[in-house]
Amino acid sequence: MGEWKKTGCVLCAQNCGLEALVEDGRMVKVRADRENPKSRGYVCRKGVNVIYHQYPADRLATPLKREGERFEPISWDRAVAEIAAKLRDVVGRRGPRSIAYMGASTQGGHSEGAFGLGILEALGSKYFYSSAGQEFSGSWWVNGRMLGKQYVVAVPDERNAEMLVAWGWNGMESHQMPRAPLVLREISKDPDRILVSIDPRKSETAEVANIHLAIRPGTDSLLAKAMIALILERGWEKKDYIDAHVEGFGTIRSWFDGFDVKAALRVCELDYEQVLDICRLMTTKQWALHPDLGIYMGRHSTMNSYLQGILMAVCGVYGKKGGNVFPGMLAPMGRHADERDPKTWRTVNTGLPPAAAGSFPPAVMPEEILGDHPESIRAVYVSGCNPLRSYPDTSAYEEAFGKLDLLVVSDIVLSETARLAHYVLPCRSYYESWDTTFFPSPWPGVFQQLRRPIVEPPSQCLEASQIYTKLADVLGLIPAIPESLVRAARGDRLRFGAELMKYAAEEPSVLQRMPFVLAETLGRAWDSAALALIWGILMTAPEQFQVHAERAGFARGPDQGDRIFQALLDNPQGLYIGKANEDDPMEGLRTASGRIEVYIPEIEDAVRSITPEGEAEDLKLPGEYPLILNAGRHFSSNANTLMRNPEWNRGRRACTVAVNPDLANRMGFSDGEQVRVVTEAGAEVGELEVTERVRDGMVLIPHGFGLIYAGKKYGINVNRLTKNTHRDPLGTPIHRFVPCRIEKPEEN
Repeated sequence: MGEWKKTGCVLCAQNCGLEALVEDGRMVKVRADRENPKSRGYVCRKGVNVIYHQYPADRLATPLKREGERFEPISWDRAVAEIAAKLRDVVGRRGPRSIAYMGASTQGGHSEGAFGLGILEALGSKYFYSSAGQEFSGSWWVNGRMLGKQYVVAVPDERNAEMLVAWGWNGMESHQMPRAPLVLREISKDPDRILVSIDPRKSETAEVANIHLAIRPGTDSLLAKAMIALILERGWEKKDYIDAHVEGFGTIRSWFDGFDVKAALRVCELDYEQVLDICRLMTTKQWALHPDLGIYMGRHSTMNSYLQGILMAVCGVYGKKGGNVFPGMLAPMGRHADERDPKTWRTVNTGLPPAAAGSFPPAVMPEEILGDHPESIRAVYVSGCNPLRSYPDTSAYEEAFGKLDLLVVSDIVLSETARLAHYVLPCRSYYESWDTTFFPSPWPGVFQQLRRPIVEPPSQCLEASQIYTKLADVLGLIPAIPESLVRAARGDRLRFGAELMKYAAEEPSVLQRMPFVLAETLGRAWDSAALALIWGILMTAPEQFQVHAERAGFARGPDQGDRIFQALLDNPQGLYIGKANEDDPMEGLRTASGRIEVYIPEIEDAVRSITPEGEAEDLKLPGEYPLILNAGRHFSSNANTLMRNPEWNRGRRACTVAVNPDLANRMGFSDGEQVRVVTEAGAEVGELEVTERVRDGMVLIPHGFGLIYAGKKYGINVNRLTKNTHRDPLGTPIHRFVPCRIEKPEEN
C-alpha cells in the first residue's frame, strides 16, 4: 500500500507544492499539492515529471577517483583525506586566491552554500561562483547602488497591480512567479487590468498579453531611455513621489533632455503612438515590472537594469502597492559586496568584482584558470551545478578544467562536469534529504517549506552539507566540541541552544564555524547538517524578520525561532512564517539616504552614449553572422540539466533550432530537417522548427540539452555556441544576442 507524502518541486525557483506517492520506498507518481499555500494546487509538467530527476540511470552511489581515463570507487575517508591534502597543497604553493567554490546554485536546496562558503573562507579565499553571477551580476549591482544592497530585489506585486509589464520575460513558460500562467491569463482577461509584453518575438506571454511591443532585439536600453525621455518631455513624471522618495534625480535629469525619441523608436522598430500610449498608462496606472533573462542576458545587460530602475523611479512604482516592492526574507540571497571598498576582491586575470551579492560571474572562470597570474585558480570544488551545460563556452570550460590541479564535483549523477573531475562525491537527492530555499516570496508574505526526505538514499550518499562538514573536519576547521554539547543535541532544542551559546561565549571561534558546529551536534542527531543549519538560522534571525514573524502570528520571544521551526515540521506543505509591512512597502529599502538613489556615476557615460545613431551603427551584424541567436529558450520541456533522461519528453520536439517561416523560405529550409548553427564559438547541428512565434532574423535554441545519457548525446548543447568573452562589463553573458548563421550540415 503506497503513501502520499508532501514535498516540493526542485526544478525551478517557484518550488511548487507536490505530493509524491511512495510505494516500497520508491516514488511512483507525483501530483500537485492543493494544501500548499503558495502554489495552491498548481504545478507545471516539469513538476509532475520530477521522478525523472530522482531516478536517473547515471546515479552515483559511491565516491569515485579518477585513475587515468577511468573512475575507480574509493572510500569516503580516503577521498576526503586526499582532497584535503590537495587543497592544502594548492593553498600552500599558490596562495588562497588559487581556490574557488562553484555552487549553491540549485533550485531545490540552499543550505550547502553556508558550508561551501565556510570552507572557502576558512582557507582564506573569497572566490565564490554561482548561477546568480551568471544571470544577475548587472541587475544586482544596480540594486546595490539604487536600493542599498545587492540582494534587495524589488519584486512585482502582481496581486495589486493594475498593469503588469513583462519585459524580456516569458512567464507563461518560464514561471518566475507563483502560478504564473494562471496569473497572467487572469490579468489579461480582467477588463480593469492590463498585461504588457515587451519581447522581440510572439512568445507565449506576448500571445496572451493585451499589448505586445515587438521590440527589435538588442534595443531594450534604447527603448527604456526613450520612454524616460518621453515621460519627462510630457511632464508626466511623478513629481511628488520623486521629491519624497528619490535621491539624485536632479543630477540625471539632463541625460534625457533633447533625446530624439522618435528616431530611437525607429531604431527599435516600434510605433511611436503605441509607445506613447504605454508611457501614458505607466504614469496613470499602478504598474509593476517583471524583467527576466531577456533583459539580464541581453545586450547592454547592466544598463538595461539601470534604465528600467530609473523608469520605475520616474513613474513612482518602487515601494508602492501594485508596483515593485521589497519582500520580507528569512535569509538574504547572498551577501552585499561593494567594489569601491578596497577590501573587496576582484578576479586576478579579468579584474571583475563579485557583483551578484558576493558571487563572481562564471563566464570569467576559464580565464581565471588559464591566465598567467601567479594566483590563477588551480583548485575548484563544484556542487549543485553543471558548468559544462549551464555556463557559457563549453569548449573554454573543458580546456580550463583540464588544467586544474584539483577538480572536485559533488552531484547525484555523473554529469558532464563530473566526467572531468579528479574526485566525484555522491550526494543525496532533494527527495532523500532535508532542505529549503530562500527565494523571495510573493509580497507581503514570507513563505517557507521545510522539504523532508520521503525516500531513502543509497547507503553511501550524503547531503552536500554533510560532505562539506566531513571535509572541514579533516582540514581542521571545526573547533573541539565538548561532549556535553553533543549530548544536549539529542534532547530538548532550547536547552541545546542555551548550551551552545555558553560554549560560543567560551570559544569565540565557534561563531565563525557555526554551520559546522551545528552539523556535528544537531546534524549528527538528526542525520542532516542542512536541517541543523535551518534551525540555527531561525534561532538567530535578524530583528526585521522577527517583526515580520510576529505579524504572521509568531509572538516575539527567545523561543520564536524554535516555534517557527516546529511549525514547519508540523506543516510539510509549507506555510507563511512572516509578513512584511503592507502599510510601508518601502520598509525593505537599504540605502543610507532611505530613498531610491538613482545616480550611479560609473555608468553615466554609458547612458549618455545611448543614442539612436550610435545604436543603429552598433546593431549592424557582421556579414559572416547575419542572424541573432537567442541562446537559452525557456519552455516547458527543459529544466536546465536536472532531468537527464530524454524519456520525460517522449513525443515532444524538445530541442530544436526555431526560426521564422519567412527566414526558412528565404534560405530554402523545411521544418524538421537538420541544420547547422554557426557562431564565433563553434557549431552545432539540430532539427529545424519553423514557427510564427520566432521573429524573422532570430534563431532560438533552448538551454539544458546536449546531455550525455546512457552513452548518447541528447539535443544541442547551446553553450558550445556561446563565447565566455561575449559578456557585459560586469560578467553577465549576452546569451540573448549572439551573432550566428545557419546552413545545411553538408556545407561544412
